[in-house]
Amino acid sequence: MERRDRSLSPALYTLDYESPVGVLEIIGSDEAIYSILFSDSETLVNFKKADTPKVLLDCYEQLDEYFNGKRHDFTFPYVFEGTAFQKDVWNALTTISYGKTGSYKDIAVAIGNEKAIRAVGSANGKNKLSIVIPCHRIIGSNGKLTGYAGGLWRKEWLLQHEKSFKKE
Repeated sequence: MERRDRSLSPALYTLDYESPVGVLEIIGSDEAIYSILFSDSETLVNFKKADTPKVLLDCYEQLDEYFNGKRHDFTFPYVFEGTAFQKDVWNALTTISYGKTGSYKDIAVAIGNEKAIRAVGSANGKNKLSIVIPCHRIIGSNGKLTGYAGGLWRKEWLLQHEKSFKKE
């Protein structure tokens, strides 16, 4: 596990999770998760160790439960790093239920700024908490898949995965 220090920020640790759609790199402190992003690496680099913070282990376990169809919501602490507008968008994304989809316009309306559709799209693309802040649940107003930082094939897989485990 790599330990990262940032000036005036807590020490950060990295743990990799091998998902069905590629390696996810989890970065967090002793207190919270800061990012969960798809890695360019096809193999695990950062493994669980004796000093791995509990919050990273909880995140890892909850991601495993998600990918096994046993978890629909996440409960570990995480931190958004962004502008007030981005945080509003990311909070609104968390209201889209497991197995459901929404559009950029839906999010713009939800945050009280219905003309900010493009800005919502931009904020959506800057989400650093993949899967947990479900930007993969955003599709075009026409029902078609739209961009996804992890790749459209992953977005499609995640949506199908949730659809197959969704409780009616």
